[in-house]
Amino acid sequence: MRHGNRTTGLARGTTTPRHGGHRRLLALASAALLAPALLTACGGDTPAKTSGGLTVVTVGSGGNIFDMPLRLADTNGYFEKQGLKVKFVTLTAATGPSALQSGSVQFLNDSPTGFVSALSKKLPEIAISADGSGNPLGLAVSKKFAQEHGLTADSPAATVAKALAGSTGGASSANTKAEAGIFLKGQGVDPGKLKWVSLPSPAADKAALKSNQIDWFVTSEPIPLQIQSDGDGVVVVDSQKAPEWSAKEAGYGQFVVTQKTYAAQHPEIARKFVVAVQQATAYLGTHLDAENDKTVLDVAQKALPGVPADVLRSSLQQVDWPAKGAMSAADWQKTQAFIDSLGALPKGTSVSSSDWTNKYLP
Repeated sequence: MRHGNRTTGLARGTTTPRHGGHRRLLALASAALLAPALLTACGGDTPAKTSGGLTVVTVGSGGNIFDMPLRLADTNGYFEKQGLKVKFVTLTAATGPSALQSGSVQFLNDSPTGFVSALSKKLPEIAISADGSGNPLGLAVSKKFAQEHGLTADSPAATVAKALAGSTGGASSANTKAEAGIFLKGQGVDPGKLKWVSLPSPAADKAALKSNQIDWFVTSEPIPLQIQSDGDGVVVVDSQKAPEWSAKEAGYGQFVVTQKTYAAQHPEIARKFVVAVQQATAYLGTHLDAENDKTVLDVAQKALPGVPADVLRSSLQQVDWPAKGAMSAADWQKTQAFIDSLGALPKGTSVSSSDWTNKYLP
């Protein structure tokens, strides 16, 4: 599976029977037990149910700010009201598509690049609801670099870009490196003239920044703001300073994806799932600033333990949470243009009208 690959198989270490008859009986018993699991994994016609009659579905997510609609829908009982029991599996961009195709998960909370990459490989996926727009990115510089160049969180974008010219940036993915490049180019700085250190993860970015191995890096919140909160760096660029990262410029940030065959076979489950998620995004969009409502922050702190409340609140406010999950051709064109600007996918990769739908939304 993807977000932590799990492989389903026969148990290891079983004792081999002495007689062929016993082996045949064991084989038949194993086949009988395994068959229902295989049917479920392949998106069969009989989804599992709890003792209370709730339909069980598994959703893959990335363990970041964009997971909040799913977690909130679970905490606030929106899934249960729709007759669903949701199980969460943490996946990565590399493991999500395979988990979806195998049936290990029925739904995937996916990014635009992940989804379009799957389409480029001819995987039969379909987006059925938007649940977040924009890119909640932060460019964090080291404390030392900020002091040497007089940078603060309030420094103008042009001042920041000028200071970054000739610096050493960290990159833990092609996407975040490209997103940093978009900001620099917009300010007249050639990202090709910077020094780059390739790192395996955002956590490695953070460690390299603290040790001054790199001067700065870009990644999704809440990591940059948490670095600033810990006193180890300063966030000098966000989606307000880099409009290229905003929902207005970049389009969708996250949406619910499933297999086309699963949606066709289980349209009512798909409808119930996106109804619950839409209720949650609508709640997020109207309750983030409510001082007397701690529900959102409580959910965020459980999903991302150890992150300060003010950091989570600021991170959540960088996403446009839609009251409706409906998608449009115009927004998909905008999203496609942003993906193309990253240069992360083969040329000619595109999203057609058959790759997304609003039919399961209320």
